[in-house]
Order: sequence, then structure tokens, then C-alpha cells
Amino acid sequence: MKIMEKIGLPLFGVLIAGISITLVLCGNPGNMGFCIACFLRDTAGAVGLHRAASVQYVRPEIIGIIFGSLIVSLVKREFKPKGGSAPVTRFVLGFALMLGALIFLGCPLRMALRIAGGDLNAIVGLFGFAAGIFAGVFFISRGYSLKRSYDVSKTDAILIPVLTLILPGIFILVPSILIFSTEGPGSMHAPVIISLIAGLIMGAVGLVSRLCFVAVFRDSVLLKSFSMMGAFVTLIIAGVIGNLIFGSFNLGFEGQPVAHTDWVWNFLGMTLVGLCSVLLGGCPFKQIVLSGSGNSDSAVTVLGMIAGAAFAHNFGMASSPAGVTQNGMISFGVAGAVVIFIAVYNTLIKTKGEPGLRSEIDLNEEPGIKEEGTVTVTVEDNE
Repeated sequence: MKIMEKIGLPLFGVLIAGISITLVLCGNPGNMGFCIACFLRDTAGAVGLHRAASVQYVRPEIIGIIFGSLIVSLVKREFKPKGGSAPVTRFVLGFALMLGALIFLGCPLRMALRIAGGDLNAIVGLFGFAAGIFAGVFFISRGYSLKRSYDVSKTDAILIPVLTLILPGIFILVPSILIFSTEGPGSMHAPVIISLIAGLIMGAVGLVSRLCFVAVFRDSVLLKSFSMMGAFVTLIIAGVIGNLIFGSFNLGFEGQPVAHTDWVWNFLGMTLVGLCSVLLGGCPFKQIVLSGSGNSDSAVTVLGMIAGAAFAHNFGMASSPAGVTQNGMISFGVAGAVVIFIAVYNTLIKTKGEPGLRSEIDLNEEPGIKEEGTVTVTVEDNE
């Protein structure tokens, strides 16, 4: 087993906890030192894609993650433009993933941070997340595939970093164009430079470590590998210790920051997140990291998540501390049906007339991954 798997991943879990607690102490909302779903939602609001006044702010952490990943991939010569693997399907799955995350009020990373803060609602979400992952593993083990990616132009690969670079320029030069919350979670944030540095570190180490919260459960089932579990466990342990030290640990269901107590929808929301993440090949954090390293498939997924966040808030589908909305329940039913259709279609519908065609699902997707990280399904020629 590599040094990264033995020592690096658990240390990264501690690092995430430390960075997240620091960001909360510096001004981020409670138990939200890092949340990919929340930060994309806030950024979407800041550029006018939704009208929810309490969640509008350009989150420098997102900018940092993308550029941290980009810089490291260029230094390590791992910036390899890839894409073309079912882009519309990936957009839809990213859209649905965000709906699930906003029903729960957090991505898998924030789920872990909420657990570390004593939020028992997040433990309910953890069970839902695991259930969604196991459902995804069911389809993967039976041949699910969105087909392989291909080499694409550098223009496609660099577009997300370039667009992301525009945001800080606007933020500094013409902030009046953007919309910033004056109350609610969007008004709570750490200083820009601290947030940006935190994001750069997360993006850089995220690319090096290949950390993915989906892999915590998926790899333990498919590959009998528990290295990612080490990062997840140390993140929670270090987070609990840090929150106890700074007096921000609050064990219970009630009174948790930016959270609701409807356990059924906490479970179902994260079930949808887990299933979509497996079908996409990685959690929201991994998608952001890969989008910075040249993977246009992940970039399309991130765009789907941004669109999902805007749609959810424009049409009252996102939850609040008061609970889940009726529109949110309806959106879950529709999104869940679409995701199941995608999973079944891409599992049961086989390509005909192409002898020897191999459909690969790379469980870790990045360059340099070990051979046992790939599940290969061979489609027989039926003619």
C-alpha cells in the first residue's frame, strides 16, 4: 500500500477538519467551513442566477480549489484535457445531485463536518448517503457505464478555470455588479484572503490525494479498499476535538446551524446525492478538483450543479432550518425517477454491432491510478 494511502489520506482528513474549523472561527457559518454545494449555491446567487437574498456571496474557496488543482496538475504534468463522456447526462446528474444536497442542506463534506459538530441529523444523512452509494454500486457491478472520455481541446479543459478567474476580477474591480447577502448564511464568511488560501490548499491536496467521499463506501465494497475511510474517520475525530476545544460542539438534533430535523428528508436527500455521485464517478468535491485539472466531464457536472442550485432556490425547492418545502419533495420525486432511469438505461441497454467494445468505469478517474481501480465490462457482439 502506498504511503499516501497509509498516512497521507488520514492526515488529509485532519487537515480538512483544521481548515474548516479555522474558516468557521473566521466567519463562515457554523459547521460550514467547507461545503461544495452551499458554496456553489451562494456563488450562483451572487451572479444573479437565483433570488434567495440570504444565500448570495462569491465564495473564494471554490475559486481556490479550482486553481489549487490546476496549479498542481500543471506542475505534475497531469493536466490532460479529457471529456465527451455523456455530457448531457452528466449535467442532469449534477443538477439532481444539487437538488438532493439542498434538501439535506449540505454536500458529503459538510455532512462529515456537521457530524463533527455534534449534529445528529447528519448521521441520519450519512446512512442515506451510504444507501445511495450502495444502490449505485448495484448498477456498477452490473455494467453501468457512461462510456469512456476522449482527448479534447485545451480550450474546453481550461474554460472553467478561466471563467472562475473572472469572478475575483469582478469582485475586486466592480463589486457593484455582484449581489451580496446582508443577512443569513450568505452574509457570514471568512476574510477573502483566508478563504482563498484555504481553497488553494484543498484543491492542491485534493488532487494529490485523490480524495473522494463516495470512495469511502464504494471502494470498500467493490475493491475491498479502506484507505479513503481513514480520511473520513480522522476528519470526524479531528473535527470533534477541534469543536470541543473551541466550544462549538453541540450534540443533538435541535439547534444546529443551517440544518433541519426532518430525518426522513435528511436521509432521502443524501440518498440522492450518494446515488448521483456514484453514477458520476465522484463526489462534489472530487468533481470540482477534476474540473480544475482538465476534465471537462467534471466541468459539465459542476455547471449542472450550479444550474440545480439556481433552479432550486428560484422555485422554492431548497430546504431551510424550518424544514423541507412541498416543492422540494416534488423535485425529489422527479429527480429520483430521472436518475433511476439513467442508471437502468446505462446498465441494461447494451451497444450492438461493435465487436470487442469495452466500456470502462474508472473508479478513480485521475492519471496514474492503479490497475485494480477499474471495473471493465465487455459487451459481446450479438450479430
